[in-house]
Amino acid sequence: MVWGLFSVIAFNLADTYFIGQLGANELAAISFTTPIVLVITSLAIGLGTGTSSILARTIGQGDRDRLRRIATDSLILTALVSVLLMWIGLKSIESLFSVMGAEPAVLVLIHEYMGIWYLGLPFLVLPMVGNSSLRAQGNTLFPSLIMFIAALVNVILDPILIFGLFGAPRLEMQGAAIATVLARMVTLIAALWMLGVKEKLLVFAVPGRQQLWQSWVAIFHVGLPAAGTNVVVPLGMAVVTALMASFGANAVAALGVATRIEAFSIISLFALASSLGPFVGQNAGAGKRARVIRVVQGANIMALVWGLFIAAILFFISEPVVKLFSENESVIAMAKSYLIIISISYGFQGMLMVNSSTFNALGKPLPSTLLSLGRMFLLYVPMALVAKTYWGTQGIFIVAALANVISGVVAFAWAKSALTKMGYPLWQR
Repeated sequence: MVWGLFSVIAFNLADTYFIGQLGANELAAISFTTPIVLVITSLAIGLGTGTSSILARTIGQGDRDRLRRIATDSLILTALVSVLLMWIGLKSIESLFSVMGAEPAVLVLIHEYMGIWYLGLPFLVLPMVGNSSLRAQGNTLFPSLIMFIAALVNVILDPILIFGLFGAPRLEMQGAAIATVLARMVTLIAALWMLGVKEKLLVFAVPGRQQLWQSWVAIFHVGLPAAGTNVVVPLGMAVVTALMASFGANAVAALGVATRIEAFSIISLFALASSLGPFVGQNAGAGKRARVIRVVQGANIMALVWGLFIAAILFFISEPVVKLFSENESVIAMAKSYLIIISISYGFQGMLMVNSSTFNALGKPLPSTLLSLGRMFLLYVPMALVAKTYWGTQGIFIVAALANVISGVVAFAWAKSALTKMGYPLWQR
């Protein structure tokens, strides 16, 4: 799990680092694209969740033919959805990023990047769903390996295509997009090889319409709610990016750098929450209540302590780390401010992740959804709208930290109350 997350974050860090060498406007352009890329990624994760859920149950039933049919139908559905998203994306570049506040000079750079990125969108979405099929089979190593190789390919191709090394043309923003598409093509080829050749999960016969429709409805039944929950955070990020854009391209560039460093900093918290769910679910199913109580209590403590530890480290190293991505003094100052202020709340953000994962593992997904929605649209975005007016960019950072603290405390209190009623009394002697 950690290596898979690390690979995804390394992919984004590489793009940010090399594009940052081009200038603040280029850095702002890639930062504007981040929420949109994450929205599409969230939709892909939703399709993958629906696919893996249906496949896992089918594996339990021992129906190999249906297993192959669903795995194949999921890829057909994903291909159609990705082509639709590609068409919508290409048609909406100008209008969407203008609404988000991109200046004309930055908008030109966004066109250069997203015009190519959207054309390669199927290469992003298809392997994500294909890897979900592999995970449903219990194969978690190969998808992580694919992501690691893709990140490595991207790191190698980025400087070559962006700066024109080794005789290649200097393509700058377009080069970054081409590197991303080529790296994703590697993941698609590898995923299709594993699914079709190694696991023999793909059916090459033309499916009947009724059979195809049944598979798609089953996938959407689970996948759409999952996608809806996942898309909350990037939609909120899009709003916050638009708020930062009112302070200029440098502010958006700073946000982009800081959030990528942040993602790398809290990777351990993501891994903790992700690994907690299966452990809680298995032990709850086996009736081992004491183990569930101990691990949930321990995970909350670990999240809080580890978050404070990360904050202490970032207090001392945030400036030199930010300088790796940009030489612009304004970008450096704002990104450093973001990391120092918001890192104080990482422990509470970890508690939110841990308790949300616990709810999901115990078959109670609604609290997790409400906590995610509440943090973003009841706390962060409304407070940021006010803070922007009175305290500028630092006000936005402060309310982000405050939203993390409040949502973390609420998540902990809710989990403590709900789990006690379910027979898992937390923090009781």
